[in-house]
Amino acid sequence: MQNISNYMKQRGAALVVGLILLVVITVLAISGMNTATTELAMARNDQNTENAFQAAETGLETALGQGRWDTLATTTVTQTITANESVSATIQFEDSTLVPDRAFSLGVGSGINAYHFIATSQAQSMRDPGNPTDRDTTAVHTQAFYVVGPESPTL
Repeated sequence: MQNISNYMKQRGAALVVGLILLVVITVLAISGMNTATTELAMARNDQNTENAFQAAETGLETALGQGRWDTLATTTVTQTITANESVSATIQFEDSTLVPDRAFSLGVGSGINAYHFIATSQAQSMRDPGNPTDRDTTAVHTQAFYVVGPESPTL
């Protein structure tokens, strides 16, 4: 008789324990899905940032590769890389200086100048062109350089 009494007391325990385990597993599954979704968004953002970085580098290379260095005007190169990425690069004249001394090159008074320029490339990478999103990104790269040339008011 006592065995039957104990059996009756424990009858619903398996159901309660099973339901508690199902709730715990469900919470873990939802948490895992949220983590995966967040990591996927982070990977997309990182990819977009990398795309903008590479587009800015491409803009600098394109602008410098054209060899259009003008001491009187700013040179601008604009290009669309893909439907989602565009870049605009400018080369601006900064200053001209005499070549320092004879130890460096031909020296002062030799008719050789150093023409200093600064190239700036600004790239934009968009997730959904036309619609601003939190995943759009830009990158700006700047590079200074000089060109050695004949001493004259313009290059």
